[in-house]
Amino acid sequence: MRNTWITRAETSADIPAIRDISLAAFPTPAEADLVDTLRADPTAWIEGLSLVAADATGRLVGHALLTRCHIDTTPALCLAPCAVRPEQQRTGAGTAAVRAALSAARSLGEHHVVVLGHPAYYPRFGFTRASEHGIGLTIDVPDEALMALSLDAGHPLPGGTVHYAAPFGI
Repeated sequence: MRNTWITRAETSADIPAIRDISLAAFPTPAEADLVDTLRADPTAWIEGLSLVAADATGRLVGHALLTRCHIDTTPALCLAPCAVRPEQQRTGAGTAAVRAALSAARSLGEHHVVVLGHPAYYPRFGFTRASEHGIGLTIDVPDEALMALSLDAGHPLPGGTVHYAAPFGI
């Protein structure tokens, strides 16, 4: 049986459930704390780009967050963290949340997204190796883990160094 996920932007009432999702999905509270810190950072947070996936009962099971970063001086978005409750992983909830987040970013007129993540997962959304576009970081990461996506053909990815919001510590 295929699951149908309801996706939408987070509301203030969702904040505790989003934290619970991250706490359940990751081995430490670091990602949950990062989401809370990003939410409080006006230079990083963009209203409408924290998306949740809910099951048919309305229970939140997945979350995807896009926040402001830059590729050199060009505004871009960072996709992270993304989390799904362990019992709902591999059901499409994460994919639904990420697709909804990217769609919301397009509708807000955003052009570029970077992600530091699993190289077998993110290409399904159109992400490719950032290094192919001359994009890098100031820290060493596996080349295949840093990926980038242009949200529209009229705005190709710029080359340069990704500068994350301060809460990332990069």
